[in-house]
Amino acid sequence: MPTVETVERLSAALQLDNDSRRELDTLLVRLRDEVSRLKGGLAGREAANAARVRSSKWLAVFSSSMIPALLQTAEYARLALAIGRDVYEDDAAKAAAVRVDAQAVLFEEGRRFAFVLTEGAVRTWPGSPSLMLAQLDRLAQVSTLPHVRLGVVPWKTETPAFPLHGFTIFDGSMSVVESLTGDLTLIEAAEIGAHEEAFEAFAGAAVYGDDLRALLGEIAADFRELAKQLDD
Repeated sequence: MPTVETVERLSAALQLDNDSRRELDTLLVRLRDEVSRLKGGLAGREAANAARVRSSKWLAVFSSSMIPALLQTAEYARLALAIGRDVYEDDAAKAAAVRVDAQAVLFEEGRRFAFVLTEGAVRTWPGSPSLMLAQLDRLAQVSTLPHVRLGVVPWKTETPAFPLHGFTIFDGSMSVVESLTGDLTLIEAAEIGAHEEAFEAFAGAAVYGDDLRALLGEIAADFRELAKQLDD
């Protein structure tokens, strides 16, 4: 990692203007995140993600495949970090603990959060259908927080676009796409604008408040029935 002195000398030697220096600083932030994750394994990656969330005041999160990290129960988080990955159970448990601890930002004043999920993301279950009952209850609780806007796009509603992947927009200046092997950080205005447009389209098709909680209740009933069928 370059030291602060090295960055200053490089900027002076290249006579970087303010815009170029800001771009360089943004790249360094991304590099520090990547190095932190590599050094710390799963827990390090989660710690870097938590630091990125804490540094932001406004988050917009769209998910088409799973419950977003900030809304996951501890058991859901552990399975989300372990299933389909070659990781030790202990590593997944430690990373899940870091992920759940980071959720404290949801209750801090001066922050705003917007979450939009597809119904498919809510119905995709890890481990067993039974654990989803606690997860659905968690979503219902978060939906009542005054500075959190949580919506779900019902499957009965025509989709405004194909939900190719999820993403998180930080303060309107950066969008992060999570993949199986790492995160893709986008900082170009056109890329962020495309994600903001997609977010607003899905947000417009979602249900909120009492309608959301009614939908979650219907999904919970389906999970209870599925759990019974699997137990038979």
